[in-house]
Amino acid sequence: MDATTSTLVVLEVYDNPTQAGIAKSILDSAGIFCVLTDEYISAIYTPCAFPIRLMVPDNLVDEAKALLTTENY
Repeated sequence: MDATTSTLVVLEVYDNPTQAGIAKSILDSAGIFCVLTDEYISAIYTPCAFPIRLMVPDNLVDEAKALLTTENY
């Protein structure tokens, strides 16, 4: 199963768009497919109302968590 056929799951939830973007960049640079959801709506409304979700394919969750932990993020 590859990233195009996997189910996306929430890896982390952020209330800060900068932190979400950095986490996404870390995963992107490692070649791990990921997307941020609600990143633009949280800029209009309070992030607490619409937190930003970092989503990854279900088969890459462990690898993505390990990478963010290794990067102390």
